[in-house]
Amino acid sequence: MPRYCAFFASMNVGGNRLKMTDLRDALEREDLEDAETVVASGNVLFSFDDRPSDGLSEMLAFIVKDRFGFATFAAVRNADEVRAAFEGNPFHGEGEDKMVHTLFLDEPADPAKFEAMVEAYEGRGPERMALGDGCIYVDYIESVGNSKLTGAFIERRLERRVTGRNMSSLKRIHEKMV
Repeated sequence: MPRYCAFFASMNVGGNRLKMTDLRDALEREDLEDAETVVASGNVLFSFDDRPSDGLSEMLAFIVKDRFGFATFAAVRNADEVRAAFEGNPFHGEGEDKMVHTLFLDEPADPAKFEAMVEAYEGRGPERMALGDGCIYVDYIESVGNSKLTGAFIERRLERRVTGRNMSSLKRIHEKMV
């Protein structure tokens, strides 16, 4: 049975604290098999018979909202897509793994909106960005926590939901998937 990872947004940041065991248990009650969390930031591995549909992402977000009281979305990817998230990142191998991120989007970004976002951000910080297939690649260079290139900035400009993971996390998740 194929393995997938649900990358949840806005989990264990700000006031959205959640024990990963509680999240895993909630998802297992919804018939996701072999649910396993990786790192305490909303990464859940699970087995599923068929290719997950967009409806699965919506269902996962609904479970979190219903059971734990906060809004999120889940980007669901298979092992090949997780590997592509770090191997396809043009900054992977150039910057530090903890500073280089792949930001998963709820839907592909409009290239014109991405270019407008890059232009709007110019001069605000040293970050480098590139558009991927259903994601954005970012090298934060100096600091993720102090960067002005925030999820909220990206979401407003692209009109898409976003959740990011660094190269170290993606590699660790991929190892557990294969």
